[in-house]
Amino acid sequence: MKTDVLTLDGGKAGSVDLDDEIFGLEPRADILHRVVRWQRNNAQQGTHKVKTRSETSYSTKKIYRQKGTGGARHGDRNAPIFRKGGVYKGPTPRSHGHELTKKFRKLGLRHALSAKAREGNLIVLESADLAEAKTKALSARMRDLGWKRALVIDGAQVNDNFARAARNIEGLDVLPSMGANVYDILKRDTLVITKAGIEALEARLK
Repeated sequence: MKTDVLTLDGGKAGSVDLDDEIFGLEPRADILHRVVRWQRNNAQQGTHKVKTRSETSYSTKKIYRQKGTGGARHGDRNAPIFRKGGVYKGPTPRSHGHELTKKFRKLGLRHALSAKAREGNLIVLESADLAEAKTKALSARMRDLGWKRALVIDGAQVNDNFARAARNIEGLDVLPSMGANVYDILKRDTLVITKAGIEALEARLK
């Protein structure tokens, strides 16, 4: 699968062959859904907590005698039936994450890349190198290239000037190749990968 290579100035810098096993698959929504769900569940903190009956700050003394009051039988005020009493079977800190095999995670990343390529929203960039870390200049180039909500994936290292210039631009994310993931790829409208990023991804996913 051959595609044009662009520069940050909007010009053409030749073409590149993309591996069909990575960029030419028929995207499957069920695979993408499973990988995104795995990512989001692992990111969930799970720090929710309520006080149980043993943790509320009331006396543990029986509030009135068992018989002869005409009311229901009760122990102390910590019971869940009372206001400010302990919560019965409430949430406690736990991990929401679950396992997903490396093989399946790689498959999900291939399908995400293929989905962007099939939609025509995959752009291959010659390089993401900037001489100066100027946000205004990079923002103007984005407008000229038509990037509104874009993810840029570079090689093993992201150019420092590019990363600093992109840091304050809304709708632009920058990741090294090892940080490429299904959720971030699907979240943005346009996927931009440098030639170094293409080589790194193909080496990672083979």
